[in-house]
Amino acid sequence: MSQTNAQHIIPKSISNEAQVAFMHFPELENIPIEIRFKKNIKKSTMLAQPKFGSFFRKKSYRSYVILISETFKISNKQFSTRDIPSDILIGWIGHELGHIMDYQNRSKINLIWFGLKYLLSENHIVEAERAADRFAVNHGMADYILKTKNFILNHADISETYKNRIKKYYLSPEEIMEIVAEQHKASNTYE
Repeated sequence: MSQTNAQHIIPKSISNEAQVAFMHFPELENIPIEIRFKKNIKKSTMLAQPKFGSFFRKKSYRSYVILISETFKISNKQFSTRDIPSDILIGWIGHELGHIMDYQNRSKINLIWFGLKYLLSENHIVEAERAADRFAVNHGMADYILKTKNFILNHADISETYKNRIKKYYLSPEEIMEIVAEQHKASNTYE
């Protein structure tokens, strides 16, 4: 394990990618976040959540874990997550940090309600995943998020089921480009 700072614990094998992602989220510099590999995560490659012991604490005392599946399947072939191209991994981590940004804005009760809705409502999953993408894009990670989307959506060996899940729950590449265009337009307005 390595650390980007006293608050972040990261596996050495992905420390460079994690550091790049963390640089885009200076607000998370003092938030305890551990990234660790897990044997398998159902329906996902990565998952960000509050650590159980901190779930009921005030926002300022919460800590988080980002779980990364050690392997993922593409058309019944197993691949190591560590073998994903660097920019794609940065985008995936950035998306998970977007979830943590979202969680940090929520009170205890709101976070509990959010978790329940995520488990019970497909519409809420869409809202949550799109919000995480938006946080990442708004933090200057549009290129990484786009590369991640394009990697999944254009990879011949990735199943249509997984691609359809990405299309259904997450921002599309076109929507990301619209957000970037709006940001560019807004920044030109203030110059």
